[in-house]
Amino acid sequence: MLNKAFVWVLALSRAPVSIAYPMLSIGYIVNALLAYWLFGEPLHASKVAGIFVIIVGVYLLTRSPA
Repeated sequence: MLNKAFVWVLALSRAPVSIAYPMLSIGYIVNALLAYWLFGEPLHASKVAGIFVIIVGVYLLTRSPA
């Protein structure tokens, strides 16, 4: 838990919150992919579409001027 707080403070010291916070949603992508690879959970089209939406959203937020 302390490690997460340290990483978060480090991220905020290097990037604005408007860019750093959306990056947290990358965890949903990692979680879905690991569940697929490690546990054989199905990765339906709706999940893939959701992952795509997250990637596009994070990309757009990080490319826009702060």
